[in-house]
Amino acid sequence: MAIEISGHNLDLEQFIRVARYQEEVFLSEEAERRIIAAQKTIAKIVKENRKVYGLNTGFGKFSEMVISNSDLSTLQLNLLKSHACGVGSHLSEEEVRGIMLLRINALARGYSGIRLETVKQLLLYLNQNIIPAIPAQGSLGASGDLAPLAHMGLTLLGEGEVYYQGKLMKASQALTQAGIKPLPRLEAKEGLSIINGTQAMTAIGALALYDALRLAKVADIAGALSLEALLGVREAFAPEVHQARGQFGQIASANNIRKLTEGSKHLTSQGEVRVQDAYSLRCLTQVHGASRDALQYIKEKVEIEMNAATDNPLIFGVDKVYSGGNFHGEIMAQAFDFLKIAAAELANISERRIERLVNPALNAGLPAFLVANPGLNSGFMIVQYSAASLVSENKVLAHPASVDSIPSSGNQEDHVSMGTIAARQAREIVGNAWKVLATEVFSACQALDFRKKTLGQGSAIAYQYFRNKVPFIENDAIMYPYLELAEKIIFDPKFVGAIEEKIGTLE
Repeated sequence: MAIEISGHNLDLEQFIRVARYQEEVFLSEEAERRIIAAQKTIAKIVKENRKVYGLNTGFGKFSEMVISNSDLSTLQLNLLKSHACGVGSHLSEEEVRGIMLLRINALARGYSGIRLETVKQLLLYLNQNIIPAIPAQGSLGASGDLAPLAHMGLTLLGEGEVYYQGKLMKASQALTQAGIKPLPRLEAKEGLSIINGTQAMTAIGALALYDALRLAKVADIAGALSLEALLGVREAFAPEVHQARGQFGQIASANNIRKLTEGSKHLTSQGEVRVQDAYSLRCLTQVHGASRDALQYIKEKVEIEMNAATDNPLIFGVDKVYSGGNFHGEIMAQAFDFLKIAAAELANISERRIERLVNPALNAGLPAFLVANPGLNSGFMIVQYSAASLVSENKVLAHPASVDSIPSSGNQEDHVSMGTIAARQAREIVGNAWKVLATEVFSACQALDFRKKTLGQGSAIAYQYFRNKVPFIENDAIMYPYLELAEKIIFDPKFVGAIEEKIGTLE
């Protein structure tokens, strides 16, 4: 079922359905009316020769230079050509689809002055899966995501490159194959309306956020498996403990742990094996909960930005065309820097649990490195190394991008957000965190095979689901295929779905 785009109601779930799962979209009638009305205002301004930034002036440092009406179309084309300065590898298909969707949704607000014809061209590309080739690097995250969006905009005119039917090709070639005509030209302000916005950083970061929200739930599942494998002390998860603090994410995580481990014969009572556990077990829900609360804050900011008008200037009526700074990505830059920290911490504490599982001095009687015949076999020794490497890499990537700024455009743009860098780093950290959690599940299931006791109601399902695809490692084997498979298993929504089908929805 196609999703209606109005400029007001897009949420994260709908965004994922379009960006990742290629659901079609269409403009609401009201959005079309707003777009047409704003474009009429632009035409009136041009006819009256009123000086307005971006319509009949240069850009950035050239904002005081007036451009003649006869050159307005050339001005907009030149803007796209000169700003298409992205470098590096191309963004993924789902990232670009997300960018296209968010730009359409922003233009649907009707504050941009772009023609309906131009918006519908971008909409057609999205629904036909004609994906502009957009280099990942080159945006400062203020004045909008200029370089990435310029690469997208050029393709509407048949310029630049796209991915079509799985192949990289010239945009003109793809349009010929698809039977689509390029736009013949851009009118006043249209180039600026395409590139002036935060849609690249928001789309990339939104994908990272969605996966991080799922990661938080899997982190509780992985933590429950490790807790049982290490004979964890159950009293640390008593509801009274968490209610006494009152932090929502912590309470939710503790609820999940209790639900997952209900009926477990592995968990112990205070003083039975030890009085209390190390922090990576005992404070599991406090750490996971902090990340959960961060992710909810970020989700709120991202969904606002998904429906935001981030152009400059903005058109509010015939006599209200205002230059402002909504293109500045600071709010997203700080949010995605926060996302980096939240996801990195889920991986950090997971790696510490992996270390406890493999270390014979810490693992409550399990074999060294989780192998029955150590020495001849190294078992899970280097599995922990890989996890340690990933979390260390995350610590470097988690350095905030938003605190950096480099002046640009002759110092006219003297503070920029670096929000797109923050978003790209967030996506990388989240990807690394999934790998670490996959390693924990792999290690915990190996450890549980040495215990052979009754698992908790949810842990048992997680264990069996994993074991149906990944075997117990009796003797040393080539490990990387198992690690790759482990990540694929836990990333698939069916993993959590299988657990929730039996024990109810996890928080």
